[in-house]
Amino acid sequence: MAVIHQTTMVPTKVELLASWLPTRSWYRGSARPVLERTGGFRLDDPDGEVGIEFMAVTDTSGAEPVTYQVPFAYRGGPRDGAENALIGTSMHGVLGQRWLYDGTRDPVVVAQILALLGGTARPQAQHASATVDESVTVTTPDIAVPTLKSEPVVEDGSARTDIMVGAQVPGSTAIVRVNRVLQPGDESSDRAGAGHVTAAWQLPDGTSVRGVFLSFDGHVAS
Repeated sequence: MAVIHQTTMVPTKVELLASWLPTRSWYRGSARPVLERTGGFRLDDPDGEVGIEFMAVTDTSGAEPVTYQVPFAYRGGPRDGAENALIGTSMHGVLGQRWLYDGTRDPVVVAQILALLGGTARPQAQHASATVDESVTVTTPDIAVPTLKSEPVVEDGSARTDIMVGAQVPGSTAIVRVNRVLQPGDESSDRAGAGHVTAAWQLPDGTSVRGVFLSFDGHVAS
């Protein structure tokens, strides 16, 4: 399991996101977000090479706070051909320079999302090593979740990112939906039996809320 180091990152992940978020199609705030880290969880890379974190950050720069989800891939070196997915680089106090990518474009992250939805990976605590996060709820779909066999196709929308992978039904595509704009109280997927992952985050007043971070739809005509 991943080891969480109690150390510094310069710049911090939140500082990197303050520059990156306004460039996204699903960002709803101003050019200068005011961000606070408000929730999330981690997954383990079985090979121990890529750090995987699903971070919730709340932007209070607008009239109403908005919480966004960003899956991170932390790598020890640049990933070839992934320049468009780079959020930024940071100096880690223990591990040295890290390359931080949007995890929806990273095959290691996508493979572990599929494993999580399929019930073969466990959500890990965001701030503790080797600790399962029991607060994260995984509802597995009624159909088998495929494994990742090729580079996924990714599309950003106004509130979510869709990751399209090969399904086990000929002529269809499996879609993992990453909710970028988190909605409190939303604890079901778009389609009954599709499977989803629910987790918690905090509102600016300290209230803990829950909503769907990830969902899976396995029989979409391609």
